[in-house]
Amino acid sequence: MKYSVHRIDVKSDNMQEKLENFLNKLDGEVISIIPNVRPTFQLMGATAKINYLLVVEMKK
Repeated sequence: MKYSVHRIDVKSDNMQEKLENFLNKLDGEVISIIPNVRPTFQLMGATAKINYLLVVEMKK
């Protein structure tokens, strides 16, 4: 078995569309989707943002 890790740069307004398009193009099986969550501080307090996703794929 071979594994590949893909990085998808996303923003909160286009995350679902980008992930859906990417997953439909894969040939192998998706093992995991890992978000990179980074803390941010705004006027109303602390929050978190996702700036990219890692997709682990098992090649056939």
